Amino acid sequence: MTKPLILVLGVVFASGALSTQQTTWQPSPGHAQIPIWPGAVPDQQPVAGPEVAKTTGKESLVAGRPWVYVGNVSRPTMTVYSPKGKNTGAAVVVFPGGGYQVLAIDLEGTEICDWLTPKGITCVLLKYRVTDVGPYPKSGPYPESPMALEDAQRTVGLVRFHAAEWHIDPHKIGVLGFSAGGHLAAATSTHFEKRLYPAVDAADKESCRPDFAVAIYPGHLSLSAAEWDAKQGTKRIVVPHPAASDKAHALNPDLHVTRQTPPTFLLQAENDRVDNVDDSLAYYIALKEAGIPVEMHLYAHGGHAFGLRRTQSPITGWPQLVETWLGTIGMISK
Repeated sequence: MTKPLILVLGVVFASGALSTQQTTWQPSPGHAQIPIWPGAVPDQQPVAGPEVAKTTGKESLVAGRPWVYVGNVSRPTMTVYSPKGKNTGAAVVVFPGGGYQVLAIDLEGTEICDWLTPKGITCVLLKYRVTDVGPYPKSGPYPESPMALEDAQRTVGLVRFHAAEWHIDPHKIGVLGFSAGGHLAAATSTHFEKRLYPAVDAADKESCRPDFAVAIYPGHLSLSAAEWDAKQGTKRIVVPHPAASDKAHALNPDLHVTRQTPPTFLLQAENDRVDNVDDSLAYYIALKEAGIPVEMHLYAHGGHAFGLRRTQSPITGWPQLVETWLGTIGMISK
């Protein structure tokens, strides 16, 4: 089960490694953030202060480079990155991770778009609502908090509504998320029959079901046996644990996998100390039992929060695996 604040961020804060720079995040020139809600944001919660973007210090580097995170997001936006050259018609809504408290906006956001757009895939980066711990209600996974899932449902519908305008095939719209964003990809894949908010315009009449999902080192997908027994949920799907029976993990009952859940790609390292590998295993088993096409890759090493920055660890070659998989499910040409 993912801890309230992802370990990598906890290390950053504890070490005082953050830059003192505090600015509002802006996309690269030529791209604009588009508010996803035309008026009042549903389930609006107060935040501790204005939205802020910070850069990590030298004690928190990924592949030798710092990364930027955004906090106190109360007005969600999407930024559309169109393909460069060829266009496959496919689109991916990207959910950066950050423990549902901040967003790793470049490491697990803009850098993903830099990979996808040259491949002919439209990338839509969602800056969904997150709040840090403090005196105000914090964001979190659904149903603990509905905000992020509301933003995700709204964005998938918006992309489908604008498909013709943005040269997207409305039947090739997927989601891709990291860590908490990986959970959001699974939540979007299992909560699409009914929106969590009242419809606000024609875009909400479009389906918010993704056509495929990619979850990279996801969390919140499983519960320990004790945690599961404390909930009233769906069929219990248990992943055996070698240590003891009370350590077995079951699918999080808030994820209702059905035959309508989209094809899914899962990737995780077995030495991930933030999101236990049982998260991916439990979700994989549930997808298999429902007859959903699913591909999972587990690596012995790799840890957590590496994005797609290449290191000596073989797991960082995962983008090629996703490209191949997208071809096998018919989203792009093989």
